Amino acid sequence: MATFAELRRFGLALPGVIEHPHMGQPSLRARGKMFALWWEPNKTTIMKLARTHQDMLFDVSPEIFTPCPVGTGMWSYVDIGKLNDKELQGLIIEAWSQVTTKRARDQYHSIAARTKSSGSRQNSRHRR
Repeated sequence: MATFAELRRFGLALPGVIEHPHMGQPSLRARGKMFALWWEPNKTTIMKLARTHQDMLFDVSPEIFTPCPVGTGMWSYVDIGKLNDKELQGLIIEAWSQVTTKRARDQYHSIAARTKSSGSRQNSRHRR
């Protein structure tokens, strides 16, 4: 069961992310653009997910993901209490990817792939 503290930790670990208040609530931003918001009155999180992915999530998991109209677009209300840490981290990376630069995304994914690859090699050495 994920919490806002974990959402904050995962988000602030991404390049260029800051926490900034929005209407008195904590939000995560990159390049001045918000991608996640904790909405205390409803005890929910609002995230900017990829449109095709969020549409699928609305259909497949409506108990976790519901539409959140924002301006002329659509974000997602996300009941993070029904997610595990890995699912939450993946959603935060996706939301961050919607507002950061292509260069920052590419650098992050390159580093993550190298880290994962070196971890796999270390694990295989321990099994021998």
